[in-house]
Amino acid sequence: MDADSCPVIKEIVEIASKFSIEAVFVASYAHMKNDLQGQNWVFVDSYKEAVDLYLMNHVKKGDFAVTQDIGLASTLIAKGVYTISPRGSLYEEKGIQTALELRHISAKARRQGFYGKGPKPFTEKDREKFMKELNMLLSNFKICSRNHN
Repeated sequence: MDADSCPVIKEIVEIASKFSIEAVFVASYAHMKNDLQGQNWVFVDSYKEAVDLYLMNHVKKGDFAVTQDIGLASTLIAKGVYTISPRGSLYEEKGIQTALELRHISAKARRQGFYGKGPKPFTEKDREKFMKELNMLLSNFKICSRNHN
């Protein structure tokens, strides 16, 4: 999990425990906290893409990832990683290209001095949607795994 500024760490710990899976949280030293939830934390240097690079180098096909970084999500999807946002949106191959293009357009506008409102505040409704979607994703995965064994 991309744990830098992740608002659903507690929920990930809870759901991982429910499904008996190991959650690995990756964060930069700059985001180190005293109240680490979850058992497995990896801390990396604080340079810009350190967390992303660690995740890209350590995930494998069939893993699950939580990130709000669209660029990272696109790379993980290409590696066969199930990727979901903290707001509960599953990133899929068919829609990721559009999301990347919108991100590029927004970055271009910011370089020209045009700033939008930014993301909406994270709400309890977002948290509930995340929990519902991750539970459903892991339930479906568990059913598929059982059927293939």
